[in-house]
Amino acid sequence: MTDPILAKTTPSLEGRPHRRQVLKATAIAAGAAALPLALSDRALADTGPAAPAFLHGVASGDPLPDGIVLWTRLTPTPDAVPGSGLGPDTEVRWELATDRAFTAVAAAGSVVASASGDHTVKVDARGLRADTTYWYRFTAGGVTSPVGRTRTTPAYDAGLDRLRLGVASCANWEAGYFSAYRHLAARGDLDVFLFLGDYIYEYKSGEFCAAGKVVRAHEPAHEILNLADYRARHGRYKTDQDLQGLHAIIPVIAIWDDHEFANDASSVGAENHTPGTEGDWADRVAAAKKAYFEWMPVRPSIAGTTYRRLRYGKLADINLLDLRSFRSAQVKVGDGSVDSADRTITGRAQLDWLKAGLSASDTTWRLVGNSVMISPVAFFSLPDYLLRPLAKLLGLPGEGLAVNTDQWDGYTHDRRELLGHLKSQGIRNTVFLTGDIHSAWASDVPEEAATYPASASVATEFVVTSVTSDNIDDILHVAPHTVSLLATGALQAANRHVKWIDLDSHGYGVLDVTKDAVQMDYYVLSDRTRKDATTKWARSYRTRSGTQSLERVYSPVK
Repeated sequence: MTDPILAKTTPSLEGRPHRRQVLKATAIAAGAAALPLALSDRALADTGPAAPAFLHGVASGDPLPDGIVLWTRLTPTPDAVPGSGLGPDTEVRWELATDRAFTAVAAAGSVVASASGDHTVKVDARGLRADTTYWYRFTAGGVTSPVGRTRTTPAYDAGLDRLRLGVASCANWEAGYFSAYRHLAARGDLDVFLFLGDYIYEYKSGEFCAAGKVVRAHEPAHEILNLADYRARHGRYKTDQDLQGLHAIIPVIAIWDDHEFANDASSVGAENHTPGTEGDWADRVAAAKKAYFEWMPVRPSIAGTTYRRLRYGKLADINLLDLRSFRSAQVKVGDGSVDSADRTITGRAQLDWLKAGLSASDTTWRLVGNSVMISPVAFFSLPDYLLRPLAKLLGLPGEGLAVNTDQWDGYTHDRRELLGHLKSQGIRNTVFLTGDIHSAWASDVPEEAATYPASASVATEFVVTSVTSDNIDDILHVAPHTVSLLATGALQAANRHVKWIDLDSHGYGVLDVTKDAVQMDYYVLSDRTRKDATTKWARSYRTRSGTQSLERVYSPVK
């Protein structure tokens, strides 16, 4: 399916810099230069700055050996705020160069930003050189955007020694600041940023802040329901300076989860959607998807979803899943239907595509971008006072039954088929990368959890915590780790394949991939409510090639 606002080009090519010649200092400087004054859309309409203007930064994504998606949003007139439907059609010129001064322009062209696409601009630049750093910018009406930096992937058959990804999920605007993005950008050693879902949240202002404090208010303030609403919410997020800085430095690979639509979304509805009073679910989904593809540097994939596959030479495939568009509705816990073959989390076509891709892969590693946890987890051993806040966080029933039906635990037939495929086909080195549950986990993924470790693991899973969204200490209104250590101990006792859990922290992960091992370094923020939050390394786990199991590592990768 082709995005109507995605312009595909085949440029001429000029010079190529040496691989990885851009140092950390250059990366930080490029990010700083890419940051315009972040005004809210409402403030923009009130103050009326000179127009046109590029107020929402620049971004790139979905890198290929010969291509990259470039993105920006033009504000052609002060009243043309996101979701307004206002503002004239305006020509926007784009340039892609192999140097930051744009003396060696490799590709250029122009597209029209119009109200029909919310004045967003997406260019799918093709014919590029593999494994090459490029700089890009946009111009309209004599005004030039911030400069962004991006990089194509190595050739499909290229040998690659290392791949390093920043990994994050679950960024609730109202709950805090996006300091995690600033710290990821400042590293200067990342190849790509992998976002695993919940880039935006759909709730009305104040509804999803367990700590009872709105750090900064949503726009619009009401729950978002229609196309104008979703556009406005995406626009609000893209005014964040830390988010803009990260997008301007490295390409992003993103998938969606439920909050890009509504809480606990499925193919037929959502927990946070009331038919009738909030309109038709299909109309809401269509609006959310249109806004997402307008505002994100992501190529629409099969059936207009986010499931697709990218590749980094012969080192790693990245299989990206859409676990919302095709899934059956979540069931009530206890009725036994979680095991039904009639229910699916992937849909038949996507599951077949994933299995075929895993079987056919000739890379050393098979990474799976997976929005909800695939590792089985039993919760029945927790005392009530811990289970209830954890149930609220994870969407479990308050009475404490041992299945989280929004995760793969609620769709066990699909999980058995997928994990059984890994085992029967002898597919090794599969690593699931997951978000969603506002906590950090490191787990083996056993085919039969009840008999683990006697029954071997067939994959491993790294779950990253939230950038800002509430976790258990926020819900309980207590200092981190004052009560959650009890929950952690009980969970690990009941789930021997789970190697580590952090239920309290906010932060991100850095995934280091080599031929020998994949290692996740977990980093935590000092305070999500402070713009100047610091970060520190918390824990590391790795899986060695061929082992299918995790081991603790006592320092991050340098």
